[in-house]
Amino acid sequence: ASASAFNVPTSGVRDAQVSSCHPSAQMLASRLRWRSAVTLKASSSSVVEDATSSRKISLYNSLSRTKEPFKPLDESKVTMYTCGPTVYDFAHVGNFRAFLTYDVLKRALLYLGYDVDHICNLTDVDDKIIARCDREDVGLIELTRKFEGLFLDDLDALNIIRAREYPRATDHIPEMVQLIRDLEERGLAYQSEEGSWYFNVGAKEGYGQRLVQLDVDNMQSGASGAGSKRGTDADEYDADKVGVRDFALWKAFKPDFDRDDATWDTEIGQGRPGWHLECSAMAKRYLGETIDIHCGGIDLKFPHHENEIAQSEGANDKPFCNYWLHNGFVVIGDEKMSKSKGNFLTLRGACPKADDVRAYRYLVVSSQYRNPLSFTEAAMGAAKGALKRVDRVREQIDKVLTEAGDIAGSDGGDIVATVETELANFEAALVDDLSMPRAAASLFGVVKAAETEFKRVKKAEKDGGVASPPMDVAGLGAVKKAMDEMDQVFGIFYTVPKPKKEDGTVDETADSDEDDAPIPDDIMTLVNERTAAKESKEWDRADALRAELTELGFSVKDMKNSDPIVSRL
Repeated sequence: ASASAFNVPTSGVRDAQVSSCHPSAQMLASRLRWRSAVTLKASSSSVVEDATSSRKISLYNSLSRTKEPFKPLDESKVTMYTCGPTVYDFAHVGNFRAFLTYDVLKRALLYLGYDVDHICNLTDVDDKIIARCDREDVGLIELTRKFEGLFLDDLDALNIIRAREYPRATDHIPEMVQLIRDLEERGLAYQSEEGSWYFNVGAKEGYGQRLVQLDVDNMQSGASGAGSKRGTDADEYDADKVGVRDFALWKAFKPDFDRDDATWDTEIGQGRPGWHLECSAMAKRYLGETIDIHCGGIDLKFPHHENEIAQSEGANDKPFCNYWLHNGFVVIGDEKMSKSKGNFLTLRGACPKADDVRAYRYLVVSSQYRNPLSFTEAAMGAAKGALKRVDRVREQIDKVLTEAGDIAGSDGGDIVATVETELANFEAALVDDLSMPRAAASLFGVVKAAETEFKRVKKAEKDGGVASPPMDVAGLGAVKKAMDEMDQVFGIFYTVPKPKKEDGTVDETADSDEDDAPIPDDIMTLVNERTAAKESKEWDRADALRAELTELGFSVKDMKNSDPIVSRL
């Protein structure tokens, strides 16, 4: 993979000059050198695959609902678009499951030799953002830039390789207006009497049948009759819609709800874009009319991704995306983690220490991305234990290699053969729809080989003798290289940067004893006031108190039949 695939903006998130590489680029660039040094030896009794076939990865495509060979439009380059966050609050660990899934996919493609051109959008205008701006009396840009920066800091904490660009919706109004005009020319968009623009679902053949099997016949047709409700989303409420299935492309300015800093005067009227429109416009702007891969959470299949397909293919008369990948939810108990359910945990709240952050990364990247993932103390504990085990082995190997000096030319023994097999098994797991539990088994296969060698030598020395044969230094060196090789996808061997505060300064108290200190009394007073407000159904006050607690650096997790859990962000 070309190191240039890791270039990231050094300032801002849009149209920045690229002048630095992600640290992982240098490690991945060494892959081919390592691969040339360690030749995979296939045998009739092993599952080792020919290394030349490893580029042919198979992925589960939500479009075909089956696992199929991946064939990009360009043989060596992959275009990849992923749905980013709505930047009105901290992203939670459920959100980061998606971003870590994108990271594993991108790392696997880079590992296999592709260049990856990755774009991830930022939704910086919508109803939730406007409501929070009003509630906290702050400007749209002030609010969204703050949470945008905190989101990018959290990506860095998780060792996620950044996308080429993180385009903002508000910076691409002209592209969205043009897309609406293109749809209008094809009879797929219309303007309501009050000025909003809608996609004409009834005129788009195959709508609701691409990623899902929508029962169109049993859906009502006609106006919803709910357009006058103040502050509601025009995607769902507008008396002027032709059909109830029609969704908003452009929301006309509503004086009693909208803000001057969240509306635009355009040739199609004053207003702001609908949520679905921005992804179609920005994917086309940065990656072209047809892209290779689009990723998102399973909850985005409908309506968001189905609407993207309808918009893009309706406007461009070309296939929008050839491969759709969707990750499963993070669940707490039996419920999906979400802000609407009040059971979400921010990364900073759930993972206050560096070891916690690395453990969460490992927990996610070693899972099967399409399955639900339970976020529990036991799961996090197991992930921490796994990392401690591999860290300990790496430290032991480093010590041995330092003492041994130059081992170039050493043949190695049985350990090298184990490493060759496990590396091939690792790659076989990658190309089989990112079977990361199997990949993790291969990682621990080489770890176990090193542990067994250390135990053999230690036992001989404990018995008063000398190990025969002596320590397999070359074999241990092969283990270390294999761990580094696999880490190009796992991304778990790194130093977690200290988090930044909301003002952009580094939090020097991170990982300190303060994390274990009692929650201050004044904070608990606010928590109790919020609980009382919820019990009396004063929802606005409860939301305001949660926002105040967040500003003070604390998160609140509501629990069933027990007091809320309060933690530092």
